[in-house]
Amino acid sequence: MPYLTDTRKIQAKIAEYTHAQTLWIDTEVADYKSRNPRLSLIQVLDDPYDMSGDRVYLLDVLNQPDTIGEFIAQIMLNPEIEKVFHNASYDLKLLGSKKAKNITCTLDLAKNIPYYLLPLPNYQLKTLATALCNFHHIDKQEQTSDWGKRPLAEEQVDYAYLDCIYLAQVHLKLLELQAQINPEPTTEDLTLLSARYTEIEQQSQLLNSELEHLQERIKKAMQAQNVSETAYCKLSSYQRQTVKVAFAELVRLVETQGINLDFPITLTQKLQKDLGNNLEQLSVDIDETTAWRLTSKKPESASEGE
Repeated sequence: MPYLTDTRKIQAKIAEYTHAQTLWIDTEVADYKSRNPRLSLIQVLDDPYDMSGDRVYLLDVLNQPDTIGEFIAQIMLNPEIEKVFHNASYDLKLLGSKKAKNITCTLDLAKNIPYYLLPLPNYQLKTLATALCNFHHIDKQEQTSDWGKRPLAEEQVDYAYLDCIYLAQVHLKLLELQAQINPEPTTEDLTLLSARYTEIEQQSQLLNSELEHLQERIKKAMQAQNVSETAYCKLSSYQRQTVKVAFAELVRLVETQGINLDFPITLTQKLQKDLGNNLEQLSVDIDETTAWRLTSKKPESASEGE
């Protein structure tokens, strides 16, 4: 894991990265809990299949605003280079913010994978790396160490380069899962899909029925026993208020007070029926949309005697 501290070498590496297609990037921040956090390291990997760390470069940019600005201008704002982060919103605060282009966030990717394919308690990089890539004994202790001191401890350097390796491997695995949930629709096996859908639908009906029944029993029991919280559940109440007014009263107020309430009203099927032929006297806008609904077909019942 080459550790670059010389400004000219860092700038040369940034220039080299402008030719990359994808970069896996992590950062370490000094004084991250203060009002003035400082970017300490930018860790970059350009080969996701490198497990040795030889392709992970640690760019020491502490107190080097010009070098950071060059990285932002040449890498972060370049739409031709895909930049992969975990929890990208955190890193982007110091690396181009909303101006950054072509950003991929593995945290967002993981959240969009259905739970049945990725049943995890959280989507932290450590959790994903362990579950998807079999990386064990991941030590995150150095994450909260002092990244503003120099020289960095050997443990800090080791921690910094490993995160890029975890990130790249997690990214590859998430792309594989994503391919499973977004196959080509024209080649889907509808027979297998429909059969699986029907099976899951039946299971969900049973589970939802039991879940609703248990919810009601638990709520009634907690209320009766004056218990607000258990090891598994918390019972809370809230007030819901609905404000209603007669439409004629609203019209009167508009006429007498000169209030401008000129906004479109959605005419429900009931309102259209109540208006009857009077609807033809109104200048209406009609929005038409096509919605698709999937329903299961009940199997045909066998005739008696079969």
